[in-house]
Amino acid sequence: MKYMLSFIEEGSPDQVPEAKRNETYARIGEWWTDLAQKGKITEGHQLQPPHTATTVKVNGGKAVVTDGPFSESKETVGGFGIVNVANLDEAIAIAKTWPGVGVFNRKVEIRPVIEREGM
Repeated sequence: MKYMLSFIEEGSPDQVPEAKRNETYARIGEWWTDLAQKGKITEGHQLQPPHTATTVKVNGGKAVVTDGPFSESKETVGGFGIVNVANLDEAIAIAKTWPGVGVFNRKVEIRPVIEREGM
């Protein structure tokens, strides 16, 4: 079963002292490598900051494009990973080991992926 782990952050990593930030990023890299080698994480990416977002919505039948995120929120998605696990309990166990939890004011949201044939 596949789940998406969304790495949610509030604030900026720059608020964490540089040494702690660099140490955490190194541990996150090791975490990704370990899970990829075990075949548990199949894809994932860090995202650019929210101010780089572009939002498209339809209003009155016309597409409206705006700069910035779709909502004003203190919490933003900083990245995501797709895990291939037996069940939700295993996804939770993996999320608990993510080195960014508790650092950078981050948390992990876990959502099941809808798998469709041919995708």
